[in-house]
Amino acid sequence: MSGFFKGLIGFRRGAWEMLATIIISVGVFMLMQPFAMWAFTYSFITTLVGTVMFIVVSHFPE
Repeated sequence: MSGFFKGLIGFRRGAWEMLATIIISVGVFMLMQPFAMWAFTYSFITTLVGTVMFIVVSHFPE
């Protein structure tokens, strides 16, 4: 199993922070795209979930 998945299973900070950063990035992309209204509709909640997730996982052990 790769180090990323071991980090997720073991609740290590690096893997979870990377996942939270990806979720934030997806939310920002959803906010800025002009094609799908559903993506724009859920962009704020996606970015918010990623931000709260990042704050929580920043307290995980290295």
